[in-house]
Amino acid sequence: MSGEQKPDLTEILPKTGLVFSQKGELTEVLCKPKIMPLKSVTLERLEEMEAHAAARDAQQALDSASEH
Repeated sequence: MSGEQKPDLTEILPKTGLVFSQKGELTEVLCKPKIMPLKSVTLERLEEMEAHAAARDAQQALDSASEH
C-alpha cells in the first residue's frame, strides 16, 4: 500500500436526480456454509419411536413364546 497512490476524487452531488457512488476494490465475501441435516429432527424421532416399538414387540413375542 505504501507504493500505491489513490486517485484524488472530488465529490459532486447533483441537486436533483439519482446519486451514484463509486467504490474501489470490491471483493467477494464468503459466508460459512450452511449445514443442512440429511434427515429432519421429526423424521429421526419417528424412526427412533418405530425402532423402540419394534424392539418392544419382539421382546413381547419372545416373552409370550417362552410362557407356552
